[in-house]
Order: sequence, then C-alpha cells, then structure tokens
Amino acid sequence: MTPSATTLAFVESPVQLLNVLEWAHAYGTRPDGGAPLLGGVPSQPARTAGRPGSRPGGTAGAPDAGTPRAAAAAGGGGAADGLRIVVLPPTDPMSRGQLRRMAALARDEGYEVRWQEARGSRLAPVKALAALARDVRAAARVIVGDPFSRYVQLLLTLVGAEELVVVDDGTATMEFAAQTARGERLVRWHRIGHGGAVGKLRELAYAPVSSAARRRFTPGPGTGRRVEVFTSMPVTVQGTMTLRVNDFAWTRARFGPPRLTRGTDLVGTSLVETGVVDAAGYLEAVRVLTERHGATRYFAHRRESAEKLRALSEATGLEIVRPDLPLELVARRGPIGRTVVSFPSTVVHTLPYALSGTGVTVAVCDVDPAWLTGSASPRAQSFLAGVTDTARDVRRIHAGTVPAAG
Repeated sequence: MTPSATTLAFVESPVQLLNVLEWAHAYGTRPDGGAPLLGGVPSQPARTAGRPGSRPGGTAGAPDAGTPRAAAAAGGGGAADGLRIVVLPPTDPMSRGQLRRMAALARDEGYEVRWQEARGSRLAPVKALAALARDVRAAARVIVGDPFSRYVQLLLTLVGAEELVVVDDGTATMEFAAQTARGERLVRWHRIGHGGAVGKLRELAYAPVSSAARRRFTPGPGTGRRVEVFTSMPVTVQGTMTLRVNDFAWTRARFGPPRLTRGTDLVGTSLVETGVVDAAGYLEAVRVLTERHGATRYFAHRRESAEKLRALSEATGLEIVRPDLPLELVARRGPIGRTVVSFPSTVVHTLPYALSGTGVTVAVCDVDPAWLTGSASPRAQSFLAGVTDTARDVRRIHAGTVPAAG
C-alpha cells in the first residue's frame, strides 16, 4: 500500500493543477534548475478549429511518444517528497483533455498524480470519498483549488490537517477572500440570487457541510489551524490567514520566452455559458474588437460551446484556437501576439506575470452593462468591474472605442 502523502492536493481544473505546480515550485518541494521541459508537451501549442463545422479539440492523452519524463530527470529531480496530486475531473471533454495534459506535465516534474473519478454516476462521489478518506485524514497539509466546490467541501469534513492551502481557480479567489472576510457562506459570484425554490431547498440541505467548510477556512486563535491563500489575484485575506503571491515562476523557468507574432490575439470567456452575458452582445463585441484591433486568433475558453465558436468564426473570420493547456503555458511557449486582448477574466491578472519581460501587451476590454442578461446575478457588473479595475500592467479598452493596433 502506498504510504499517505504529507501534502495532498485536490484539483478539478487544469488551471488549479498548474497553480499547484507553481505552489510546489515556490516552496521548493522539488529540486530546482534544469532545461525547459519543452519535450514534455507537443511541438504545437494548440489545435485549431477555424473552419465552420470543424471539430475543435485538444490532445487528451499523454505526451507524444519519444518525449517521456526523462526530460524531467534531465531537469534535476526525482519524485517530490510528500506531495500527491489528486485529480477530480469534471465530465466535459475539453476540461478532461487539458487535465490529462497537465497531469502528464506534473508526472514529468516528478510528482505523484492520482486520477480519481468523482462524477458521472450517482455512486461515483460516494466511491471516490471512500477511496480517498484514509489519505485525507492522514495528510498533514491539504491543498484545494476550488473552495466553492461542493465535493471539496465534503472532503474537508474529513480533514484533520493543521494546514490548508487555497490555490487559484481564477477570479473566484477574489470572491472567496471577500466572503470569508465578511463571514458569509461560500457562493460563486454568478450564482448569488439564483436557484429558485429547488435551489434554495438544495442549499438548505447542504448548509451543514457548507458551514463546516467555511469554519475550516477561517482559522482562529487557539485552533492551531493555518490557512494560506496562494494567488495571483489582488486580494486581502482576513484574520490570521496568510497570503503568498503566485508570480508564475515555474512557468517562466520552464517555458519560453515565446516568439511574438505581428498580430493581436483575443482571449475568449465563458460568460455566455454561465448566463452572465448575452450571446448576441458578446458576438458583436468580438466582431468590433477583431475589426478595430486587428485581431487574427481567438483562444477559446475550455467551456465555450462549439456552436458559439462556429458563429464567431463565421462572423469575424477569426482563427479559433482550442488550447490543450492553460493559456498561461500556451502563451509562454508561443507563438503569441504582441497584444493579447481579454474580457474581464483570470488571465488579465495571470498573463502579466507569465509574460513578464517578453514585450507582450495585455489589454482588457470592459463588459458593457448592456451585454448582461436579464438573469445575470446582481453582483455581476460590480464583480467584473472589480476584476478589471484591479488588474496590474494592463491596458484598458472598450469594444465601442477600441484604438487601432499600434
């Protein structure tokens, strides 16, 4: 039987896994140094789906044959002492494909990675909980990537560790920090005020687990518990929480610098899929940005639908790219445009770190209130504005007044 890990990390998205690797690098859990791990990923950063009707998708398997984890060995390190990464994959194919790619990179770095299905059937969560219970109870430190995840909150009821670390799952970290500071229940910003009668009943039934998780994330005097937030987001932590900045040092050490193209790249968002932004308004904004800012490629979010991307391609002529790794890695490896334009999202905070010193300009396009759907959360506009207002080293633009590319 494999001995229990000293540190146990639970990840449910590719970005969470990337940020666990960044945390491990920052804490020196693996010997540093060595050449960039360009052999651990395909020679092309992503697959494209620019033609209407084509099948967008990234590589879902392990690294190419002939590029084994020997590259990691050349980088100067064996298995990291005491860190085990548990992947709790979602059901959508794009996320699973990126997670498999990131899991391969983590193994190449020398970390133990366990793939644990916890969704897809009624019994899957129960089976996963039983399979993980022993290790969860034994771990001295637990890392989570999504404190809002109901499954992670359920796992936290078993945690006996004195130390809990939260790594970024994107801009949700900003809301997590704000909610814990105010002592509020943990609810994703785009779901506040929604759910109806059925949703309220579900929340009521789940309330004991959610309350226990909130207490677990709130260390107090005399508890002996420590909570750290490892983030690229501009947050202020409450009480005795500690804050450590994620400046993407691992990504910069292992990849790039990238080759820059003459064009401008757009970064897609799942705001339409989450019901925050109207599809027609979003399409028009992308069309205007493409025309006025000289954009040629559109890096799709892994949750964007094929139908939406097909409509964008037909309306704008953009080359639609489905990255097979988190955008921070794709951009760092290149090629990437000299200007990268995004709507309010995680990347306006992470790309300036990942692309530091490369000469790439990151710009953020504000979300016009007119684009919001009638069902958007009352918090939507202020939250998105906060994401933009707090971004460092970015240029502000608007879809209606986009300056010519220079």
